[in-house]
Amino acid sequence: MKSASLAVAASAVATVLLLAILAGNAAPAIGAEAAAAPPATAPAPAAKPAVPAAPKHAATPAEAPVAVVNGMPISRSVFEYYVKTATRKNLADLPPEAKNQLLDNLIRGEVLSQQAIKDGLEKNSDTQSQINLTRVQVLGEAEANSYLKDKPATDAQVHAEYDAAIAAMPKTEYHARHILVASQGDAQFIIDQLKGGASFEELAKTKSTDSSKDQGGDLGWFAPTTMVKPFADAVTALKKGETTQSPVQTPFGWHVIQLLDTRDETPPQFDAVKQRVQQLVQEKKIRAYQDDLVKTATIKKNL
Repeated sequence: MKSASLAVAASAVATVLLLAILAGNAAPAIGAEAAAAPPATAPAPAAKPAVPAAPKHAATPAEAPVAVVNGMPISRSVFEYYVKTATRKNLADLPPEAKNQLLDNLIRGEVLSQQAIKDGLEKNSDTQSQINLTRVQVLGEAEANSYLKDKPATDAQVHAEYDAAIAAMPKTEYHARHILVASQGDAQFIIDQLKGGASFEELAKTKSTDSSKDQGGDLGWFAPTTMVKPFADAVTALKKGETTQSPVQTPFGWHVIQLLDTRDETPPQFDAVKQRVQQLVQEKKIRAYQDDLVKTATIKKNL
């Protein structure tokens, strides 16, 4: 467990573009900090592949393809979508050099995907799974966007979500330090040493397995909700200057915790978080929509 602090690290799951059938789909590392509680996940933005492979869509009769690769046309609509996804700009707004570079990238992806088909890789189980998951992700995102198109977050909804979040916020922040070890016996030995006058900071530097040991175990300021429950319960039960009198066990090991100080939590101003709150409102609408679809779907699990 490596942490400069126990603050929650958010994780992001990349959505694979249809333009990149054979692009890598590396999963983000999802690691908990020393005692950090995992946050609620939120949809992550689509990853932009460096060398995407063009989907096999022939140009319509009304448009000329932007390129033909081994007889396979790359339609202008596909190219325009690729440009918009890769640059967040319209094709017409780019200089000729940029257009050519992007088209070359698409062509390189196309020849690579054609070679993959020649090599039989499209029949590979992992490749098929990735293509299928890409289809689910892209179509799911399209349906979510379509559903929300005429359901914008209203001011009333956003303010209600903000007020509820502020009401649920912890009213106190804590400043603590800890020593993390592998066993209960090791933790108890450290507590006995502290009772005998040993320096918490020095013991943290020499005994702790957490990266916060370089700061003498100092975790900085945090809200209890950002910590796993056993750690949070132990911290909130302490008074300023007190140290836990028995080892505290979490999924990360055994902790000896000392509370340094407390202060009132300052909630963020509405304008500072308005955009994020709008996203939360829309995410809840999609979650409710998904719940309704699940209720009416015929589902059979076979784990």
